[in-house]
Amino acid sequence: MAENDRDFVEYVVKAIVDSPDKVKVDRKVDEMGVLIELAVDPNDMGKIIGKDGRTAKAIRTLLRVLGAQTNARINLKIIEPEGSTRGVGKPAEEEPQTTTKDDLKVLSEE
Repeated sequence: MAENDRDFVEYVVKAIVDSPDKVKVDRKVDEMGVLIELAVDPNDMGKIIGKDGRTAKAIRTLLRVLGAQTNARINLKIIEPEGSTRGVGKPAEEEPQTTTKDDLKVLSEE
């Protein structure tokens, strides 16, 4: 099973994305198990993650089944593309200002 997990991820991901030539899959083994690192074209990230992360979760579930056959723990790490702004430095949305009864009470007392 040396590289079956890597080949499996590569095969599945290339079937999903629009730019299969830009799919890169690396495999690392350490004391924690096997780590599969996946990098795709930035335009294909949504297809790999899926709605609410369902596609990524499904791939991870299949990897868990594949690892169970050989008693190996297989983890999938999806590499975020360079220049991505997801979750970094996004300003918080301003809440609209509303006037409450307490505000009116304070204004009327002045």
